[in-house]
Amino acid sequence: MTAEQLSPQRFTLRKAEALIIPRKAESHKGDYGHALLAAGSRGMAGAAIMASRACLRSGVGLLSVATPECNRAVLQTAVPEAMIRTSGEHFCCENITLPNSCSALAAGPGMGTEEKMKDFLFYLIDVASRTNLPVVLDADALNILSTSDNWWKILPPKTILTPHTGEFNRLLRPFSLTYTKSERLSQARMLAQKANACVVLKGHETVVASPEGQVSINTTGNPGMATGGSGDVLTGIVLALCAQGYQTYEAARLGVFAHGLAGDFAAEKLGQTSLIATDIIAFLPEAWKKICRF
Repeated sequence: MTAEQLSPQRFTLRKAEALIIPRKAESHKGDYGHALLAAGSRGMAGAAIMASRACLRSGVGLLSVATPECNRAVLQTAVPEAMIRTSGEHFCCENITLPNSCSALAAGPGMGTEEKMKDFLFYLIDVASRTNLPVVLDADALNILSTSDNWWKILPPKTILTPHTGEFNRLLRPFSLTYTKSERLSQARMLAQKANACVVLKGHETVVASPEGQVSINTTGNPGMATGGSGDVLTGIVLALCAQGYQTYEAARLGVFAHGLAGDFAAEKLGQTSLIATDIIAFLPEAWKKICRF
């Protein structure tokens, strides 16, 4: 890889357009992937709902949601397009069989960090490793990882980590490092290479780093998106792209751009102060229309 390819690149609309895989006229839902989302616990159904809606609004063909039994009714009401796989009453604490057609999975939004969840997360990681599936890890999945010894050694090859700065700082601890704003690019690149995973360091000008050393700087988004649930929305978007066959670095860059663009459309209409995470989902159709040109 050349020095030019390894230098930080600003990710623009033109670059996003170039990554889009056109949808064929003669196609069906099976052509656009089957995503599995492990999300939610008692009192945290909202995280599962937002990630699910964002996933469905980002082109996935089928979505299954692994969530506790206590969330079944609200999820089937709020997201009727999703298929629900329940396990446990208050937490996803038992092994859930993946759909045979599963093409990508994600875990973390609202899952909780109880000890029983650690075993469940490691089960999902093991499944992804054995089946060579892409996996998106966010929120509580990252918090669980950060408390585990040598966590970076167990990740599947097609892993995307999506930490905010607090989660990123916890992931850096085994390397005796702390997050430094002035070193965002180099630290994201370092972690991506150490973990052999794609790293999405969220925040102003979100950084996406590949295991090969590439670094992309996002150009969309605004301060109004600094609100609870925004990260859950991003998880759903990136999961949908992975399920459709985008490579992990492409899925991460494209997903972050679409997420920010939807947030920009929402802020233009509603203002930044009143913007909430579900507004980002509501404007995803406008964002994808802009990127896909159809």
